[in-house]
Amino acid sequence: MSVTDDRGAWLLAAHDEHRRGLHAHCYRLTGNVADADDLVQETFLRAWRSRDAFEGRASTRTWLFRIATNVFLDNRKAASQRTTPVGDILEWSTGLGPYPDPSADFASRETVELALIAALMYLPDRQRAAFILRDAYGWTPTEVAAALGVAVPAVNSLVQRARDTMRRRAPTDPARWRRPPLTSEDEEILRRYQTATDPAHLIELLAEDVRITMPPDAPISGREEVAEFLTRPLDWRTFPTVANGRPALINYLRQPGQEYYAALTVDVLRIVDGQIVEINSFIGAHHVMAFGMPALLDTPPSDAT
Repeated sequence: MSVTDDRGAWLLAAHDEHRRGLHAHCYRLTGNVADADDLVQETFLRAWRSRDAFEGRASTRTWLFRIATNVFLDNRKAASQRTTPVGDILEWSTGLGPYPDPSADFASRETVELALIAALMYLPDRQRAAFILRDAYGWTPTEVAAALGVAVPAVNSLVQRARDTMRRRAPTDPARWRRPPLTSEDEEILRRYQTATDPAHLIELLAEDVRITMPPDAPISGREEVAEFLTRPLDWRTFPTVANGRPALINYLRQPGQEYYAALTVDVLRIVDGQIVEINSFIGAHHVMAFGMPALLDTPPSDAT
């Protein structure tokens, strides 16, 4: 077998080993699953083209993350328009999306809170990349500098400015960037949320200042308003799942006269002290399909992934 063939087999094995972690990294950079998918695909394409040049000075994982980071920066550099977040990004941005937790073990290592993902979107691209590599993964300034192609003092400046922004936008304790596995109480609240059809029953689950974010539509705030909105007499099919470490619900809606149920939203719940304090609703079939669910269904699948 030639060196090239050896390297090809090695890279294919690396793809299987690191794809999940790399996908989570790309999600942190982009804030949504569809862009993360594209970024992972381009990363492995670049890695394939340069596989014979890999010298093994860094780990395969580090090498792939470095490529992905630079693909992200190159794509952003080529973008003709950028939006600077103003206000609460979860209230208006249609660019964010939920991240499916593929397994409990993997989720505990890779899942980050929506609050952190939203906060990262306030950072300029290079600050975002430097902050993720330095503070989320613990890379040294020298390693980050090599990944970004800049000097160490430049990395330190990027990270410091990013930290200043993140202190205003995200939980300050990195331990809060990850959420422990769902508790039985979380699962029970999600079950009751899924089955509630009466506003009075739903109100019992809601904090007084609960709010729903659902861009591009305006948010809804307040216990009574949220309960009334969620219990409208519509023909839903719903499936419980986990997203960003939180309990979540995948929702299909059948309009009058339609034969099929159409994928509509993924609701991600934030539960504090046994009450739902926030529902981040992501509208669009592409969010549902990111969880391995179909765009249309006439009978519900046995479960959601």
